[in-house]
Amino acid sequence: MSFFSELGGNIVFLSAASGWFIAQILKTLIHLFLNKKFVAERMVGSGGMPSSHSATVCALSTAACLEYGAGSFEFAISLILSLIVMYDAMGVRRETGIQAKVLNEIIETFEKMGHKELSAQDKLKEFVGHTPLQVLVGGALGIAIAFAMDSLFIQ
Repeated sequence: MSFFSELGGNIVFLSAASGWFIAQILKTLIHLFLNKKFVAERMVGSGGMPSSHSATVCALSTAACLEYGAGSFEFAISLILSLIVMYDAMGVRRETGIQAKVLNEIIETFEKMGHKELSAQDKLKEFVGHTPLQVLVGGALGIAIAFAMDSLFIQ
């Protein structure tokens, strides 16, 4: 069997990839609905509702559990990975986004005062992390996607 045909039949991979893809589409649509403006970067960017990182790793873990069982090393590894990714999204990456927002406001203030060495063009990315709700919704989405994929692949 070729690499691509094996990958195309791998329910764990397909669940995780679908989790990411669907979350990114939802994130873009929610941003469009709330801001009345299409931002293409939302299709691949981090931050926002729902967390695509959480959707991806929860779909991965759920699919691994369904495919190999709760006692398998595949599930254990993916579960630990999921917990780390979701903790990081709510912690370090969220704080990074908050700090970026504050620094961007400082840059704007300095620019208004006539300091040209800092420019608003050098803005830091503020959409980096997630709120706990965004992570929770992303996780629930990933779990639902894995169950849906599992029901599609029953032979």
